[in-house]
Amino acid sequence: MDVVAAPRTGAAEPENRNYSAAREPATPPEARLVMPVQSFRQWRAEDRRQPAVPRDWKTPWLKRLFVFGGGLALTAFGAWEMYNVVSVSRTTSLQYALLVLFTINFSWIALAFTSALLGFFGVLLGAGRAERAESLKHRTVVVMPIYNESSARIFAAVAAIRESVEATGLGDHFDYFIVSDTTNPDVWVAEERAFLALRERLGPNSRVYYRHRPKNHHRKAGNIADFVTRWGGHYEHMVVLDADSLMTGTCIVRLTAAMEADPDAGIIQSLPLIINRNTFFARLQQFAARVYGPVIATGLAMWSGRDGNYWGHNAIIRTRAFAEHCGMPDLKGKPPFGGHVLSHDFVEAALIRRAGWSVYMLPDLTGSYEESPPSLIDISVRDRRWCQGNLQHSRIIGAKGFVTATRQHFATGIMGYLASPLWLMQLVVGILIVLQVNYARPEYFTEEFTLFPVWPRFDPERALRLFALTMAILLAPKLFGLLLTLFNNKLRRAGGGTIRLVVSALIEVLFSAFFAPIMMLIQSGSVFQILLGRDTGWNPQRRDDGSIPLKDIIRRHRTHTVLGLVTGLSAFMIATSLFAWMSPTIVGLVLAIPLSWASGQLAIGLWFKRHKLLMTPEEGAPPAIALRANELQAEFEKAGYDDADGLKALHGDAELRHAHELMLPYGQSRRRGEIEPDRAVAQAKLVDAETIDDAAIWLKPKERMVVLHDRALIGLLASLPPVEAKG
Repeated sequence: MDVVAAPRTGAAEPENRNYSAAREPATPPEARLVMPVQSFRQWRAEDRRQPAVPRDWKTPWLKRLFVFGGGLALTAFGAWEMYNVVSVSRTTSLQYALLVLFTINFSWIALAFTSALLGFFGVLLGAGRAERAESLKHRTVVVMPIYNESSARIFAAVAAIRESVEATGLGDHFDYFIVSDTTNPDVWVAEERAFLALRERLGPNSRVYYRHRPKNHHRKAGNIADFVTRWGGHYEHMVVLDADSLMTGTCIVRLTAAMEADPDAGIIQSLPLIINRNTFFARLQQFAARVYGPVIATGLAMWSGRDGNYWGHNAIIRTRAFAEHCGMPDLKGKPPFGGHVLSHDFVEAALIRRAGWSVYMLPDLTGSYEESPPSLIDISVRDRRWCQGNLQHSRIIGAKGFVTATRQHFATGIMGYLASPLWLMQLVVGILIVLQVNYARPEYFTEEFTLFPVWPRFDPERALRLFALTMAILLAPKLFGLLLTLFNNKLRRAGGGTIRLVVSALIEVLFSAFFAPIMMLIQSGSVFQILLGRDTGWNPQRRDDGSIPLKDIIRRHRTHTVLGLVTGLSAFMIATSLFAWMSPTIVGLVLAIPLSWASGQLAIGLWFKRHKLLMTPEEGAPPAIALRANELQAEFEKAGYDDADGLKALHGDAELRHAHELMLPYGQSRRRGEIEPDRAVAQAKLVDAETIDDAAIWLKPKERMVVLHDRALIGLLASLPPVEAKG
């Protein structure tokens, strides 16, 4: 048993804050659910539940025929046109390679076009509308998993969401649970202080709970699973958020009512819109997601039907169904393709759908929001993890029992990242063909008798028409979204009016074209790294609007710039027509450093905002919940929890220290005689310290976490004098 050292002579009694909330349990009593680990190799069809309301279970075959049949027809036409382009004379092996790569890449954009076209008409006809809710029957929990986030941001969002739900008059049906996987000791203490302050603010019956997990096993999936297995039995449903999520009370209540009205629903996904973004790159993303996103999401929802997907947040889930069927197995082998599943949300949707529950989206449900990374480098960091997670799905896509639409969702995710190296290969093959035309010696004598030399030739008129068709199909979904925004008087006015919306769309298309080749190389590099066996890890996402130092930008993009210069010079020397054809790609790569620098600049983004460009309707008419969350965040920031030293905060506040100890799990953390090196070092430093300042300086982050998890070491910490006693 650990022994707490006696208080030292000269220790001053700190001033305590009176946290009445500290005397209330941080979590409700446990109501455990069993969450068995699922198998990808074994499944029996008879284990799939039968629909409770079969008449509502309709597969949208006609919509799927339109999307996939139309995409296939477009792909066949494009492939035939490309074949005619390259088959003017005898076709070479490089031209056949170009034909194959073009067909694969064209099929990808053709499918996106037909899905968006379906979504365009769906939005016009009002597909997927959610009904208003007047009453609810069951209890639902709003769960927010966090990992080293700003406590001011997190708890302000939770408070704003709770206020909004209470305003619906149905607030008694909801609890709120912050489940933390934080590994930074100062952030952990800040979370606890913000939690206690929020409870003080709300008073009795706050129904807000907080749990910190000692080890972030299996990361976010493990965090949610830990909550479900320990407290899931209290709740019929759970609304899962992300750390940057914000949802109105009306949206949450409607999601809940939709699930209560549909006994076959396992997951219902909302469409989160991006808000609160001000850097240049983030504003481009915000505008694109708001104007084009609903069209794309509606098309996806329409052809998916009840075989939809889950994006990991801003969705409601039937808790017991999730517990019974979504226990995530580890994949055999080491990362990046083995180990725990990174992109768990797709897999959870697949597993719950396999069990006979439906998964679908309500794209027209308003009031669901999120944020996005502030710069190109920030999004590439997140994208690297997503890339690994989606390529990892190549080992899951063939699992037994999955429905065909589920496999299509996996294939779409995988192709989303393979498209970049395939595009890169198509560019390289195109350059080699032009190089062959201009510099290779014609082969006059081949195995087959011919009167003419064999070299690659093209039909320039067909090539130009095919290029125009490709660009039209590529840009059509953006045009559909812009038209629908312009048709809606309310959205058009809130977005700055017709002229500004059109100019904003042109700006977004132009800079998307510049950023595209940079992302192509970044994603291609990610794919190659993963194929070589490099694991990504899991870094916290940067959410503020602070710019990245220029030296880091140069380091990340210098290779892209060099490749752009070499490609541009080579293309110009080979043929001016090749240089003209590749100029958008060349310009984007050559300007990679200044473009990446500009992407994270707050001043550039705010300049566009002042001139009402790249405006979204949510900026023209800000949602009340976003304004309230920003207001509450400012109040939490004044408290300074995120800027404080966690050890000093605990040392100086006995009530906080008591609350922290109550939140720690009980039970012996180690066996007697087993000495943990980090704990031994931390204890030695605390014994040797003469003041709290000594301890704060000497203890490393890992040792601080050991102290915060150990009641005996916290007692040692509390016994330290605040300042060195004078003789």
